[in-house]
Amino acid sequence: MINKIKEKWSKPADKIIVERTISALKNSGIESAYFENAESLKEHLFKLIPENAEVMTMTSVTLDKLGITREINETKIYSSVRNKMTLMNREEQHLEMQKLGTAPQYTVGSVHAVTEDGKVLIASNTGSQLPAYAYGSSRVILVVGTQKIVKDLNEGFKRIYKYTLPLESERAKKAYGVDGSFVSKLLIINKEVTPGRITILFLNENIGF
Repeated sequence: MINKIKEKWSKPADKIIVERTISALKNSGIESAYFENAESLKEHLFKLIPENAEVMTMTSVTLDKLGITREINETKIYSSVRNKMTLMNREEQHLEMQKLGTAPQYTVGSVHAVTEDGKVLIASNTGSQLPAYAYGSSRVILVVGTQKIVKDLNEGFKRIYKYTLPLESERAKKAYGVDGSFVSKLLIINKEVTPGRITILFLNENIGF
């Protein structure tokens, strides 16, 4: 059973399904594009972000594996919000840190499912990344492996709880020494009302959870 679940939700989607999803996302006010390899995707992504722009990288296995987190936060090309937060005292500057992460100029992250009819699902334990995705950030760029495309919301929920959550729990145990993770909060983007605010870059690869 476990192997069947992994096979179902870890296989990149057929291109015809990707094209159908991209069309539906356009109708939902979300720009998107498809890339056959990581190099072309990253080249396009960095063209979307001006030099010296304020950028927040959300915690993401996808971004880490592609080297995007490192390229944004460890170079002098951008103004890294995460770097600023790392230098702050969480106990004394907690509110200021929340404000920084809630409304950065640019947000780069990922999602856990995209439906073929143009809906986007992001699950979170703390909810820290959700305000920027939903409204706070002026520009949101989401890097998504095509294995995350699902038929509808019902299948999206199943993917999150049966596939994503167990993998994220294992990651959290190793990274933070906690008992696991939890879907405490779930954001569903049915439509984006601000033209050009959200862009999804699909990669033809099984990457991320």
